[in-house]
Amino acid sequence: MDRRIYEYPAGYRSAMQLPPARGPLSARMIEGITLGAAVPRETVATTDPYDDDVQLALWIAYELQYRGFEGVDPDRQWDPEIIAFRTRLEQPWIQWLKANCSVTPSAQPVAVQLRCLLDNADGPRLAPYLRRHATQEQFREFVLNRSVYQLKEADPHSFGIARLSGAAKAALVEIEADEYGGGRPERMHSELFRTTMRWLGLDDSYGHYVPDVPAVTLAISNVMSLFAMHQRWTGALVGHLAALEMTSTLPNRQYATGAIRLGASEDEARYFTEHVEADAVHEQIAAHDLCGSYVEEHPEAVGDVLFGARCALVVDDLFAAHLLSKWDALADRTASVQSVQGVLEGVGEGYGGVQGE
Repeated sequence: MDRRIYEYPAGYRSAMQLPPARGPLSARMIEGITLGAAVPRETVATTDPYDDDVQLALWIAYELQYRGFEGVDPDRQWDPEIIAFRTRLEQPWIQWLKANCSVTPSAQPVAVQLRCLLDNADGPRLAPYLRRHATQEQFREFVLNRSVYQLKEADPHSFGIARLSGAAKAALVEIEADEYGGGRPERMHSELFRTTMRWLGLDDSYGHYVPDVPAVTLAISNVMSLFAMHQRWTGALVGHLAALEMTSTLPNRQYATGAIRLGASEDEARYFTEHVEADAVHEQIAAHDLCGSYVEEHPEAVGDVLFGARCALVVDDLFAAHLLSKWDALADRTASVQSVQGVLEGVGEGYGGVQGE
């Protein structure tokens, strides 16, 4: 069956091509939005952030709410069959997040609870590795993976603006205004990230590397989109943003040091240095003005705020563990090969010596 190619209005520029499927669910999602084909109605099995098929299917469904895809009718954004399919995919994803990221609130102010949650986090130490040890190729792989979210940085959290009021709304707008460059396009954080990508020889087109990244990278974006798409998860959305802002300064300082060590110029490392300065301020705004004000207005949502923050930590830790494990395994294989080569060279030298004698 041929796909129905949507003809865009003159001057309209779509964002990206659809990525290739990674299994039956993502294949059916692609068929559903391009062909209008029937999508699965059965319950999706329980999954986790390492399920390539489910995470890609979710990512495609969510992307319809952002910029869409080349050749896909924008009206597919509201296709009830696609939304119903997305909902069935979300259920096991939400179950996994609840099972692994739920937090029991205390009587302390939410800003204090967030600080305790983040201070007690003990995830893989990706930032120190990138600062001291990463090769340029490893740093390139890190940036390539991060581009899936960073090229639409702040977009998911901006969905929350219309759902907030008063001090919480003002706080979110203040944070997001900085993320979008304060009205200067060249200062938008997504544009600064493009400069870093170009330094590393990467394609800075929106969504270009989605086909190449693992499920856990898609999960970083998907957890934000889950909270962004649902009014029910507004508390989790602001908590997620708070966790990002409150844990950003030190890692970005280390990323900047690592980039400069590997030859990046000041401009090429500015994405990271910009976050060192901006997020030191954003940390206080996010914890007190955003989350504190939101919980004052919605005291029943404190658990959701902490849940969103914990989701940010857990999924990011899984991503860090994935990269570090991959690099460790590669280093072990390299060391093993070098060891074998050394033995062979020694044998060769000994054999040659015998011959010479």
